[in-house]
Formats: sequence, C-alpha cells, structure tokens
Amino acid sequence: MITSRNPATDAELAHYDVQSADEVDAILTGAATAQAAWRRNTVAERTPLLREMARVLREGQDTYAALITAEVGKPVTEARAEIEKCALTCEYYADHAPQQLADRPLASNATESGVVYDPLGVVLAVMPWNYPFWQFFRFAALALAAGNGALLKHANNVPQCALAVEEIVRKAGAPEGLCRTLLIDVDQVAGIIADDRVAAVTLTGSTEVGAIVASQAAAVLKKQVLELGGSDPFVVLADADVPAAAATAVKARYVNVGQSCVNAKRFIVEDAVADEFVAAFVATAAQLKVGDPTDPETAIGPMARANLRATLHDQVERSVAAGAELKLGGTVPEGPGCYYPPTVLDRVVPGMAAFDEETFGPVAAITRAADADEAIALANRTEYGLGAALWTSDLDRARRLTRALDAGAVFVNGMVASDPRLPFGGIKRSGYGRELGAEGIREFTNTKTVWIGPAV
Repeated sequence: MITSRNPATDAELAHYDVQSADEVDAILTGAATAQAAWRRNTVAERTPLLREMARVLREGQDTYAALITAEVGKPVTEARAEIEKCALTCEYYADHAPQQLADRPLASNATESGVVYDPLGVVLAVMPWNYPFWQFFRFAALALAAGNGALLKHANNVPQCALAVEEIVRKAGAPEGLCRTLLIDVDQVAGIIADDRVAAVTLTGSTEVGAIVASQAAAVLKKQVLELGGSDPFVVLADADVPAAAATAVKARYVNVGQSCVNAKRFIVEDAVADEFVAAFVATAAQLKVGDPTDPETAIGPMARANLRATLHDQVERSVAAGAELKLGGTVPEGPGCYYPPTVLDRVVPGMAAFDEETFGPVAAITRAADADEAIALANRTEYGLGAALWTSDLDRARRLTRALDAGAVFVNGMVASDPRLPFGGIKRSGYGRELGAEGIREFTNTKTVWIGPAV
C-alpha cells in the first residue's frame, strides 16, 4: 500500500495499491510501443507537446500547487513558483531543442559525414519528493523532445503528485503510454531497470540510493544520470557586501524548508566579517514565519516526514555537543506536524555532524575561516560537489577562485539555482551526468557518427 500523508497535520490524504507484475508489464509494453512510434517524429514535430505541457501546467497551477503543499508541506507560494518553473522549462526546450539536437555536419569535399542525436528509448526516472513536479519536468521535457519515452517511479510519499504529472502530459496530447507513472515498491525497481524495454535510468536522490541504482544499471550496462546529495558551501570573503550576502544566504538555506540537495548548507565566512554576517543572518532567519504552508505569508512549513526531522535534530544535537554554538532554533516543537524551526549553528568545524554530513532541513552551519585560502579549502573539504556560492567584490579574484572550487556549478554574488539554459549536476558523491542545457538534452541520446562516402 502506498499512502499519502499531510506532513502539516499527519492526516492521511489517500492510499493506493502497489501495481502488480502484470500491470507493470503492461505499462512497459505500452511505453516501448509508444516510444518506437514517437522517435520517428522530427524534433520540430515533438516540441509542440512541450508547449501544451506548459499550457496545462499554468492552467492548473493553483490545483497542482495545492497538491504539492498538501503532500510535501512546501509553502504554497514556493509551490506555485515550482509549477511556473516547470512551464518555463517546457517552453524553453520547445524553442531550443531543435537547435540543440540538430545534426552536426562535418565539412568535407569527399564525404557526407557528421554527428546525429538519436533517442535511446524508454528512460526510467527515479525521483524524490522535495520538488515533485520540477524534478520530473526538468527531465521529461528534454527526454521527450529527444524522442524518448518516460517512466516515473516517484517517492512513495507523493503518489498524488506522481499521478498528476502523468495526467498533465496526457492532457497535453502525448501518445498513449509514452509517459507513465509507476506506483511500485522499491524492491521492484531493479527488475524494471534490467528489463530490455528500458534503455536508461535517471535518479535524483540521496547518495546512498544513487549508489544502489547505479550498481543495478551498471550490472546490465545501461546509461545513468545521477543527481545526488550535496553539502553546498556559501563562501563569504572579507570584501563582500555582507548585508546582501547574509540576506541571500538565508534564502539559499531555508527555501523549500531547507530540503534541497542544492540548498546552501555550510556558510564559510572570513573572520574579519564573521560577526557581522552571523548577526545579520540570525536576525533575518528569526523573522521567517513558521506555520501553515497554505498561508501565503508562511516561509517555513513542515518537513516532509518525521524521520527526516529526527535525523536533522540528531545532527544539531551532536554538533552542539561537539562545540558548535546554537544561535537560533534547535528544538522540536510540540503539536502535530513535522515542523522544525529555522536553526543556526555558529563556529562549526570539520568533524562536526553539521559540517561533515548533509543536513537536509532548516539548519545553517556557519564556519569561520582565517583567510580566503582557508575558506576555499574548507569549502572543498566535503565528499560532495554539487553547487557552491562565492561572495566577493573582487571579480578578477572571483574568476580565479571559481576554478578552485570543487562543484558542478559556482555562483558568484548569488545563490545556486538550476537554470534551464545551463547544465546542472555534480561531481564526487553528488553524482555524474548533467540535466538541463544542451549537455542535458543530449544525455539520453545516442551521439551517432554518420560517414557517407561517394557513390561507387
């Protein structure tokens, strides 16, 4: 049984039977059949589907946002923004996929040769709950434009969102079976990856789950894209605009209740401005409204699950026991729902849980660095490598230091965010492969060399 619960109230919202082996088999056959026909269309013939997906998303924005808020606890204002970002992404690839997937001829007097991008087939997407629409559409818009089919195995705490995204693609006019949701248990995933009707797999989730799925796909030699955990550094150097950095840092940490792999988590600040930064950060974080996620004024809703809150609180307690200073929050509130207050830890150092581990929730860890060199070294002192932010007024130095940071993306004087125009992904234990951008749309294609000699 797959059950949907409201993390703000603990109330059950819906429940669904797990699909049987026969039901899964029918879905796989339907997807393979639909994709075999879909791939024969040109890219220009596929992209109108993306425009229709954007229209359906916007048309149902209030309904879909309310569904996200109900199943995840995401503040409704952020949930509405998630739907709009999905729509914008669909429109972007409707405009740009034909160019990104265009044949690349190689000039030659003797031969007609070059590179073409063929679809791989049906791609299984194993997706998390924290951005239940965005995580799917940032994959599906590209995969469908490239001629692939899509199967979604979503996190089992968001089954209503999972079914809603399938409905959106169907309403937009996708061929029957091309995009389907699988309501299955975790132990069914390996068999689906191994099935000949599935060509590749993409996963967004924890590093631990990513390693399992990667090994399952590798065992049958199938392509994978993994976007995994992160412990993103937010580096503030002494010459930065500290008030602006602190204001942005609060947003970078607490958006989506701090439950994103690309949230800033470790704030590494030069000693010369650390006291000023901490004071500004704490003052701003203390003003965040915690409460009912359906209230447009709420900034911090509940965490998605009680076990996630328990893990986060344990990390806070272990860090304080090891010497971190608790500046704000750090207590589990009484009452229903999986709420946890905005929490700030100062003087966090390597060896503490809040520095070494991914903190997936509204907890900020501030570390003080003697100088810029130590700040960069501390930023890189992690097993993860997803995103990094760097704040400095010296842009020449910033250009040099961006190359020194171990991350898939570095944002200078801003917060890390995914952008449909740019590739997104990580290094080290944050995964491999890329989503978005020209690189992302080509991940699930066969980059095929074609060489045609003169007729004889």
